[in-house]
Amino acid sequence: MILESTSPPRTTIELVAPILERSNLRAGIDFHLCYSPERMLPGNLLYELVNNARIIGGITPESAQAARDLYKTFVQGEIHETDATTAEMVKIMENATRDVNIALANEFARLAEKFGVDVWEAIRLANLHPRINILSPGPGVGGHCISVDPWFFVEAAPEVSALIYQARKVNDEQPHFVVDKAQQAFGELRNKRIAALGLAYKPDVDDLRESPAVEVVRLLQKDGAIVRAWEPFAPSAKLEGIDMAADFDSAIKDVDAILLLVNHSQFRSLDPASVASKTKARIAIDAVNAWNLKDWQAAGFSLHRLGDAKSK
Repeated sequence: MILESTSPPRTTIELVAPILERSNLRAGIDFHLCYSPERMLPGNLLYELVNNARIIGGITPESAQAARDLYKTFVQGEIHETDATTAEMVKIMENATRDVNIALANEFARLAEKFGVDVWEAIRLANLHPRINILSPGPGVGGHCISVDPWFFVEAAPEVSALIYQARKVNDEQPHFVVDKAQQAFGELRNKRIAALGLAYKPDVDDLRESPAVEVVRLLQKDGAIVRAWEPFAPSAKLEGIDMAADFDSAIKDVDAILLLVNHSQFRSLDPASVASKTKARIAIDAVNAWNLKDWQAAGFSLHRLGDAKSK
C-alpha cells in the first residue's frame, strides 16, 4: 500500500496504518506500507512521473525496498529510500520553502514601493551575487500545493513554525497589495471598468484552484470596480460572480484599464500598439513584470508595475 497524497508528518504510521490493520493484517509484517510523495508539475505530468526523483518512505526498510522495486518498473529518475515520516516531511518542506521564498520576494516588492525603488531592477542586480536567487514577486501564491501544504506544519506545531506562518500571511495578503496598486493608478476604483488578464494560479496552466488572481478580481469588485476577466487556458471556466470574457478582444473592449495578473506566454508577447488599437484604456497595471515599460509608454499607456515605485 502506497500513499502519495501530501499528508502531515506521521499520517502514514498514526492514521493510515491503524485503519488498514483493522483487517487483522499487520503493517510492515503482513503487507508493505509506504509514503512516496508525487512531485509532478501540472502540464508536464507524464514526463515528470517517469523522470523525477522519487522519495520512498517505508514503515519498515523492507516496505521501502518493495516500493522501490515497484517504482523502478517505470521511474527513470533517482529513487531514494527513507522512513515514512521523513518522506512526508520532505514533501511539505519543499512547498514551504517555495512559499517562504515567494513571501520574501513579495515583501521586497512592498519595501521597494516604500523606498522609491524598482524591485525588478533590484532583484536582477541582487541575483548577480553567486549565492543569491531571489524569486519574482506577484499577486500571491495559489494552487493546491504551495498555498496549502505549509499549513500542515503550522497546525501540527505552531510553537515552532512562526516563519512558515508569517510567510503564509504575507502571501495570502498579497492580492490586497495588487488592489492598492490599482488604486494608485485610479485614485478611486468605484465604477472603473477593468480587464483582468489571467485567472490561473501560475503561468501557462489551466488550473484556477486557490488562485490569487481570482482573489484580486473579487477584491476589486468589493471596492466597486466592474471587472471582466479573460483566462486563455480555461476559456470555458465559470466562476460565481465573475464576468468571464469570451476572448481577449472582448475582455479589453470599453474598459478603463488593463490589469495583468498571470504571466502567460501569450500575454508577454502582446504588442502594445495593437492592444491600444482595440481598447480605449490607456492605463495598464502589470503585477508580474511581463511588459516592457518603455514599449507600453510609447504606445500611449500609463504602465504601473507591481513593486516599481518609479513607474507611478
